[in-house]
Amino acid sequence: MGACFSTIKINKNVNNEAQKKLKVKEKQSSKAIPCGKRTDFGYDKDFDIRYTIGKLLGHGQFGYTYVATDKGNGDRVAVKRIDKNKMVLPIAVEDVKREVRILQELTGHENVVQFHNAFEDDSYVYIVMELCEGGELLDRILAKKDSRYTEKDAAVVVRQMLKVAAECHLHGLVHRDMKPENFLFKSTKEDSPLKATDFGLSDFIKPGRKFRDIVGSAYYVAPEVLKRNSGPESDVWSIGVITYILLCGRRPFWDKTEDGIFKEVLRNKPDFLRKPWPTISTSAKDFVQKLLVKDPRARLTAAQALSHPWVREGGNASEIPIDISVLSNMRQFVKYSRLKQFALRALASTIDEEELADLKDQFDAIDVDKNGAISLEEMRQALAKDLPWKLKESLVLEIVQAIDSNTDGLVDFTEFIAAALHVHQLEEHNSEKWQLRSQAAFEKFDIDRDGYITPEELRMHSGLRGSVDPLLEEADIDKDGRISLSEFRRLLRTASMKLELGGWLNARYTSLHSFVSVGDLLAGALQIVMCNATNVSVKGHARRFTKCRLLQEPMKRQGPGSVGLRYPKDKGCHSALARWNDNGWVAYAMQRLFVLLVLLQAREGSSFHLK
Repeated sequence: MGACFSTIKINKNVNNEAQKKLKVKEKQSSKAIPCGKRTDFGYDKDFDIRYTIGKLLGHGQFGYTYVATDKGNGDRVAVKRIDKNKMVLPIAVEDVKREVRILQELTGHENVVQFHNAFEDDSYVYIVMELCEGGELLDRILAKKDSRYTEKDAAVVVRQMLKVAAECHLHGLVHRDMKPENFLFKSTKEDSPLKATDFGLSDFIKPGRKFRDIVGSAYYVAPEVLKRNSGPESDVWSIGVITYILLCGRRPFWDKTEDGIFKEVLRNKPDFLRKPWPTISTSAKDFVQKLLVKDPRARLTAAQALSHPWVREGGNASEIPIDISVLSNMRQFVKYSRLKQFALRALASTIDEEELADLKDQFDAIDVDKNGAISLEEMRQALAKDLPWKLKESLVLEIVQAIDSNTDGLVDFTEFIAAALHVHQLEEHNSEKWQLRSQAAFEKFDIDRDGYITPEELRMHSGLRGSVDPLLEEADIDKDGRISLSEFRRLLRTASMKLELGGWLNARYTSLHSFVSVGDLLAGALQIVMCNATNVSVKGHARRFTKCRLLQEPMKRQGPGSVGLRYPKDKGCHSALARWNDNGWVAYAMQRLFVLLVLLQAREGSSFHLK
């Protein structure tokens, strides 16, 4: 029996060893086979039956583009053939799948190359698209005299690019590589429509998130891309660069090296003094300048740019799509404090009709029945066009009720302006006018013109009964029981504390344990301070404050789901605090720190102790 047992045991070991070797071989063979070859994409398998491939049009890193003929009807199409052998890693497979999905989502738009179908066989993936035979936009620019377009012709081209960007952004998509080489003309005719192609770098972005990688082409890349904090606004910057080139035949940012170009983009402004800019219209210059604003919050959106007089000339208002930033502003409006809502309504009443052209276009786009008011159903339909957001019916009703100040169940244009305003743009585009306008809004509250809004004045303006202290709390930074003009302006510029810090958390947060020190956690509050402080010394003190030893102290774990924040005596820290305490900025930052703690607690169910 013993001998028999021993033999069985040996055989079992041999089998185990053989299985291990087999697994190693399988692993090695799977490593040798590219991921693309091992993937079933789920596309049709009958490409060769339906199409005949013809001449080569061009090639990229992973594949070639050909002219092909549909055997059924004789139509000529473009086919992008991608080699599965070159899809070594899973990310390459995902890139191909994403490009097909993007083309499917944008099919039907007049300025996007039309998608017909996707196929695959053992060796290739085939993407069948509309054939564009008019050549690249870049070639037409170079063929022009002095490599320049006339203003009228340039506006036609730019309008088509903006329509593509606006459509992408409504789908939660960022193109990320807008450049003349990626736009083709349908035919060789002078008035041929322009078509966007090559969505290889394009990607979907979740609401409230930012891209952290650097992609695109050096000459067209936006400053925020280089800072690893970009979104849909980067496409508009790229269109601004293209417009500059169309009008003057030169690049706005140039250097011999890629690093040099990046430094130019981050530090310098485009030159509007050299020829031919003195002969170019003021409207065209204004348009380009508003697209090449370095702060993405102050830059025109694609839909806003379509409302600009220079681009709109000859274009119809009905062609202007709904602006994702207007929908975003209305979603945010419901989250603002009552005081901020009152302040925005006062600010809205100071703006000239001429400056509201883009918002009037947006209002008209949402007001489908053209009766001069937006109903609940019209608001629901508009918000539903921002595809990444899926709002519940109750939230749509909440938004309408927050904007509807006269409680008639409808949103009129005056109410709409207050909720849809782009405050950062107002400040950036004309700082002098911003100072006058914000002061005029402030004086609607400051009845006795003593330079402060008191609780009594706030009660009179708002019509609220009882205590108005909760309203004051958001804006009264120095806690003197009243609101100064500077505090009022800060209120207009900034979101509520929860929105400010919630946005910072969305971009930064993975879990509570990603915050390793008090300084790491307080950094969110300090970043908000440095963004909103106009005093350079305040910003400097804030930066120095983050380097104190106190803020490098590790968080003390108090057991599962509990975190303690130690506050040891640190002379350097106390000294920095004393220097930094201009106009209540310490209170401002600490107030935001506590809100940050509350938000973290809500997200993780952790408890916090500040010692």
